[in-house]
Amino acid sequence: MSQARGRAGAIMKVSARHRCGNLVSNCCPVKLREQLSSKARRIVVKLGTGLLTDSQNQLARTEIKQLVGQLAALQRDGREVLVVSSGAIAAGMSALGLAARPKELAQLQACAAIGQCRLMAMYDEAFAGFNIHVAQVLLTHDDLRNRTRHLNTQHTLDTLLRRGVVPIINENDTVSVDEIKFGDNDRLGALVAALIDADLLIILSHIEGLLDREKRVVATVSEVSREIEALADGTDRHTSVGGMVSKLSAAKIVTRAGIAMIIANGERANVLADLLAGKEIGTIFLPGAKKLAGRKRWIAFFQRTAGAVQVDNGARAALCANGKSLLAKGVVGAEGDFAAGDAVSIQDKNGVEFARGLAKVASNELKTVAGVIVHRDDLVIL
Repeated sequence: MSQARGRAGAIMKVSARHRCGNLVSNCCPVKLREQLSSKARRIVVKLGTGLLTDSQNQLARTEIKQLVGQLAALQRDGREVLVVSSGAIAAGMSALGLAARPKELAQLQACAAIGQCRLMAMYDEAFAGFNIHVAQVLLTHDDLRNRTRHLNTQHTLDTLLRRGVVPIINENDTVSVDEIKFGDNDRLGALVAALIDADLLIILSHIEGLLDREKRVVATVSEVSREIEALADGTDRHTSVGGMVSKLSAAKIVTRAGIAMIIANGERANVLADLLAGKEIGTIFLPGAKKLAGRKRWIAFFQRTAGAVQVDNGARAALCANGKSLLAKGVVGAEGDFAAGDAVSIQDKNGVEFARGLAKVASNELKTVAGVIVHRDDLVIL
């Protein structure tokens, strides 16, 4: 086991011991934040469009250089750094003289194609000043949904990190369509963190963190509950997608995977150094007490469900409390047209999803089989 992975395990033990019962918790000791941050060795940093562009939607060279300086300092400190970067479409919009984000797919793809070249050239130049190589990695959802391509991507990123290269990751917007899109780079950042078993995901944008009803920053969140989700809103920035809604969706993924996440204002001087020193900046989302294994993460987060099955209370208890397989006798309903091997949502009788898994039988066979519908090895409790 590598030193980075061993330290990640220590982080999880600390998290499990100190998690508070409150859904929004300021009672957890500051020491916990310090331990989660300072011991993190593999870190994904997501940079929002607003940090990388100026008021004219041009790439902001000065701001990018200072952010790169902070990222380089993390690597000098012995940490492995991956960057999930927005900004390509905005850069392309500027080149084409567009004031508003296009709605037509071909226009968006044209902006991405032009802007990605400019974005990578700027990253390459900025990191070269610190004698650090960068690598462009463009992904679609299909790349991570397919098990073979998923593992190949994982191995490539691991190799780059071992060689001291900083991967610059973005969605392959030039070819992406709705069926293969991640949706936003907050989600992409969360999936990348889960893919490479990161210790910490940091999302930097122009906001201070999650705000409560009185517009105060919530320091610590131990669970992304309905109460927390009610605090979110979208974004009205004309170059961006997402907003707090997408950041909370990202938090659900990484915390379930056993990874901590921080939302902070990337415009703050030395924000990354301060965060990793454990200073109480922004909002930290505490990792779940149980870390999901790699294949379970792939089932839970990287699949799009082809249908759903509803189960009775006895089946739910058997799955959640006893770690059993889903049997046909526990299924009370189904939706969608799915084949054997497809991912399915597993729901209670009220239609609330509590698990996901890979079906062993097709939807049209549910009424004729008497055995296992989803084996426990292919099932994840959410």
